[in-house]
Amino acid sequence: MFDTPQAQIGAALSVAVIAFALLKGDEPERTGSVAYGLAWFASLLIQGDGVGGGVSWGLAAVDLILLGVFSGLAWKSRRAWPAWASGLQSLVVMSHLLTFIDARPPLMAFYVVVNLASYGILVTLALGAWLAWRDRRAAGVE
Repeated sequence: MFDTPQAQIGAALSVAVIAFALLKGDEPERTGSVAYGLAWFASLLIQGDGVGGGVSWGLAAVDLILLGVFSGLAWKSRRAWPAWASGLQSLVVMSHLLTFIDARPPLMAFYVVVNLASYGILVTLALGAWLAWRDRRAAGVE
């Protein structure tokens, strides 16, 4: 799982953004960071090492649930970042759908889409937490 430097850097970045959103964000950012962290942890437990090319129903279910959480946040929140996170997460779900309908995308393309969308979600989450923190500081609450 964390055997390469790239995986370790990605894990450290994910933990840092989740911690920042939990500490400095408001309720939507905290909910989004907890959902992202739980989905990340669940996907680490579900994924099979060395198994490639097949349909991973467990990962697809985790990604679909995360899309539901981000869509619910986008619907109920007045913030912009959940809409961006929902759009990026829908790319991940659509990548699973391509595998389900046997469109046979190259496996590397699947990994690139999933990883870039995940980093995009982390960027939107960090930006949302930073904006919430900045607004609270400007209002004198913090």
